[in-house]
Amino acid sequence: MKTIDSYNFSGKRALIRVDFNVPLNERFEITDDTRIQATLPTIRKVLADGGACILMSHLGRPKEGPTNKYSLKHLVNPLSVILGIPVKFADDCIGASAAEQAASLQAGEILLLENLRFYKEEEKGDAAFAEKLAQLGDVWVNDAFGTAHRAHASTAVMGQFFADRVCGYVMQAEIDNAQRILEHAERPFTAIMGGAKISDKILIIERLLDKVDNLIIGGGMTYTFTKAQGGAIGKSLLEADKQELALEILEKAKAKGVNIVMPVDNVCADAFSNDANRQVVAKGQIPDEWEGLDIGPETAKLFADIVRNSKTILWNGPMGVFEFPNFATGTNAIAEAVVEATEKNGAFSLIGGGDSASAINNAGYGDRVSYVSTGGGALLEYMEGKTLPGVAALA
Repeated sequence: MKTIDSYNFSGKRALIRVDFNVPLNERFEITDDTRIQATLPTIRKVLADGGACILMSHLGRPKEGPTNKYSLKHLVNPLSVILGIPVKFADDCIGASAAEQAASLQAGEILLLENLRFYKEEEKGDAAFAEKLAQLGDVWVNDAFGTAHRAHASTAVMGQFFADRVCGYVMQAEIDNAQRILEHAERPFTAIMGGAKISDKILIIERLLDKVDNLIIGGGMTYTFTKAQGGAIGKSLLEADKQELALEILEKAKAKGVNIVMPVDNVCADAFSNDANRQVVAKGQIPDEWEGLDIGPETAKLFADIVRNSKTILWNGPMGVFEFPNFATGTNAIAEAVVEATEKNGAFSLIGGGDSASAINNAGYGDRVSYVSTGGGALLEYMEGKTLPGVAALA
């Protein structure tokens, strides 16, 4: 795999697959530019070498071709401000206009292509579409780890049309940090798994049982464990068909000597709303018509104490409905403990993308942990041991 530091882009048009799938508000303003900021070193390396950048990305999930809501034109002005140079825009990602603009691009210039997913061929991994994209540049740089688990035209298929395939800084950092967690973890190693469903996390949980000292489980998936153990969970999230699996996970952890830690109390509510009435109850004692929306104060203290004393921490998934301020307390307590372990205990902390990344950034702690992944699903699949098409295509 060619690394970006080993390649000279002088006189080259670098076709860079970036992940600019950023959230926009109703005025089409970027509300979180983490993914854009992450790609800046790769873009600047190409420009510093004397090359030109052609940036390609998707935005959202457009269903019926081009739509204003998902146009990358909304990113042109903020990108120009962030980079300090005017960014050109092609109103299509293939075709005569895009080809002309790409061909006339000079060293030090940047061209942003329109949303790749305006063509269904992108997600289908269509080779003819990939070849048309490939004709725009001299070298392919893949820096979109967040989509590396998809065998799409721009993320994987187009690699076959380039002699020079280069791994960008984001992609390299994601792989290096995941490998550090998987292969070189300093002990005690604690994994914190949150989120709604056991089914989403089962593969990574099973792999981590061979590696971690402590496995903390929070979030919506805990109620399936509680129900399986005979507890009352009211209207809380439940995967009824995964109760046996939950018990199997507990048995496997015990057999492997892993300290698996579950909530001892919960904050529950009488409606799925920030303004709902709420109460703290012991594990397995949620009243009928109430639902658990956060870990309780005793659980937050229990989890935080374990995290603070860890030397390696992997966090994937919130502890509750952190989008509601009244139910973000548990998630914020974990975030604070991860920061404390990192800063005071010298721990290596990897925040596993998606909601966990949003939670730690929203709390203002993004720059106080070791690494915040930009790839949710991609990181999970990589850590599960799967081959990612976007990574394999760089070989």
